[in-house]
Amino acid sequence: MNNKYINVIGAGLAGCEAAWQIARQGIKVRLFEMKPHKKTPAHHSDTFAELVCSNSLRSDMLENASGLLKQELRLLGSLIMACADETRVPAGSALAVGRKEFSQAVTDRIKSNPLIEIIHDEVTSLSNNDITIVATGPLTSDKLANEISAVIGEESLYFFDAAAPIVRLDSIDMSIAFKASRYNKGEADYINCPMNKEEYEAFYEALINAETVQLKEFEDNKVFEGCMPIETMAKRGKDTIRFGPLKPVGLPDPETGKEYYAVVQLRQDDKAASLYNMVGFQTHLKWGEQKRVFSMIPGLKNAEFERYGVMHRNTFLNSPVLLDSVYRLKKQPNLFFAGQMTGVEGYIESASSGFVAGVNAARQFNGLSDLIFPGNTAIGALARYISSPGTTRFQPMNVNFGIIDSLGERIRNKKERYQAISKRALNTIENIRRSLDI
Repeated sequence: MNNKYINVIGAGLAGCEAAWQIARQGIKVRLFEMKPHKKTPAHHSDTFAELVCSNSLRSDMLENASGLLKQELRLLGSLIMACADETRVPAGSALAVGRKEFSQAVTDRIKSNPLIEIIHDEVTSLSNNDITIVATGPLTSDKLANEISAVIGEESLYFFDAAAPIVRLDSIDMSIAFKASRYNKGEADYINCPMNKEEYEAFYEALINAETVQLKEFEDNKVFEGCMPIETMAKRGKDTIRFGPLKPVGLPDPETGKEYYAVVQLRQDDKAASLYNMVGFQTHLKWGEQKRVFSMIPGLKNAEFERYGVMHRNTFLNSPVLLDSVYRLKKQPNLFFAGQMTGVEGYIESASSGFVAGVNAARQFNGLSDLIFPGNTAIGALARYISSPGTTRFQPMNVNFGIIDSLGERIRNKKERYQAISKRALNTIENIRRSLDI
């Protein structure tokens, strides 16, 4: 095993976080990124940590597990969280960022670190000797995916992910749409397109009968529940999306105070507030069909789409069989994995896995014992989830309070219970931070 550097493959959120944490320990990193020479179907820019599906990093509140995970990473010196906080845009109680600004901030930090050497090349084989973190994401290139399959001794699993359309603000009819946040939480950061029953039913029929992109031979219709195409969700029942992304609760008519039949929400997607993301409208409808069907939404009749929704393949490992609680391959201890390919779902979850893998790769390099985060923290619970065999077939997971250790006492009020879990977790993280002197 070399004593000069650690390899990190992939400069997404997980890979950049891992590289940063390794460099913080004074260890040299070789960061491999195939962009700009080669890109996946989902990526468009040449910068690192590109956000594909959404610019939202979800809730920033401590009564939400996603908010807890963010705060844990902030306390520990996460690169991704520092850049997210620097480039955040208004989104009520959620943390959303300017997509381009965030990616550029991460890229600048990585490029300016003297211990990180960036190698723009596609990796197609894995070293048997060097400590390496594979963080190539859900669209790992075919050659490397085949190499990983050969190393783990079984085929990788896969599912499909869908990105939502983005609409230009100046093309939205604000005489119909209105700005508000649900239940008036925070500022009025969302644009809301209200529907009456007749409008909803016409939209619903058009949506479920619209033409979708033809899947390729090697593809099938597996989808992750947390990022399901809107048309797939709609086909589960006439009111499914009305109780999901189109729920009107907490968004009354500003003039009458009455509740609408359904409401489509749009969230700011860039720092300049010129682009808005259609919340929950991940899709693999054909582009012409997206224009036709989504223009039926009140307020979007003349909408200009800066980007249509796209469908892409996601690859992930059977991690409970393959990985331990620091995201290390059990059968080949010099090899770590991080990001969505481990089965963590979500941008911050990916950063969390990169943090844990990076810290522990560095500790292994220096001959130190593993830093295993406890299950009473969001970081530790997520690592435990992907490394613990269950009774059902393994599926990707967002962080949630259900996977974090319970309190051991009964608190009936859910918000108070979650706040207590968060307080305990942050105390644990603070103790870890002090022990590491970071």
